[in-house]
Amino acid sequence: MKVSEVIEKAMRKEIRWLDAARIIGVSDRQMRRWKERYEAHGVEGLADHREGRVPKNRIAEATTGRVLELYRKEYVGFNVQHFWEQLEEHGISVSYSWTKALLHDAGLVRRGVKRKVYRRRREREPMVGMMVHLDGSKHRWFESADGAHQDLIAFVDDATGEVLFPRFVPEESTCTVLGVLRELVEELGTFGRLYTDRASHFVHTPKAGEGPDRSKKSQVERVLDELGIDLVCGFSPQARGRSERMWRTLQGRLPKELARLGISTYDAANAYLRSRFLGRFNKRFVVQAALEGTAFVPIAGADLERIFALRFERTVGNDHTIRFQNRLLQLDKPK
Repeated sequence: MKVSEVIEKAMRKEIRWLDAARIIGVSDRQMRRWKERYEAHGVEGLADHREGRVPKNRIAEATTGRVLELYRKEYVGFNVQHFWEQLEEHGISVSYSWTKALLHDAGLVRRGVKRKVYRRRREREPMVGMMVHLDGSKHRWFESADGAHQDLIAFVDDATGEVLFPRFVPEESTCTVLGVLRELVEELGTFGRLYTDRASHFVHTPKAGEGPDRSKKSQVERVLDELGIDLVCGFSPQARGRSERMWRTLQGRLPKELARLGISTYDAANAYLRSRFLGRFNKRFVVQAALEGTAFVPIAGADLERIFALRFERTVGNDHTIRFQNRLLQLDKPK
């Protein structure tokens, strides 16, 4: 039956209005609107008067073409969220959902697969500086002359997710980790706990799969002890899920921005990271801490040169020599 015939039956009380709504496939609320329009204007009142009209919020075709052109020529490979944030620099103001639908319909971005696995999210620390994550990611962050991958190491505050003092280095090691740690301590102060993986420059692990031997201090662990910072080691990537998600986001955004600007050296990449990228990234992803204040404690009067100096234990031979890094060093005769 036509819609008008169903409504006429309801008007003649041959069927209930509730049944009429179910027959047509509309809600009870919509059926009440149609009843009022039918009573006021007859069958003509049921016509959709929006037909042929241009919606007031329709995006201009020129804007649609410009957005598609930008993605194809300058931002190919960017994810939807990252690309949408860049549109502001080109004076284009459109919604994220519209941008996403446009790129999907144009076949420029594949639709993601929804995850079905449920995992309970670990609660954040309530105050800034209570726990800081230190992690690194080896990735082709920029195209260097030697074609090698680079390591990006960074501290991340657990309470807010703010990325602190990121730095590109050829390799994550004791020296590079202590260098960034010293920058953080000098500017912000010491903090409660440092959460890391079980890399050899953090802890000594005698056998794979076993827990670390905390009786043998690494250089990093010794420095943390002197600064009064507790070291907490994660046993799996899942235990550091928040950091893993951050690295996926960075890997999806930062290399594309560096490539777009033609950056190919460590100095240029670090300068861009600290001066331009980091502020926008933190503004987009940082959350408000549950408690006000900070657990960072300014360091004063401490001899950082001594604390951050590398220390090694060696046994002095009967001939007053020691071996260090495949070298034989002669000591002066004791007085």
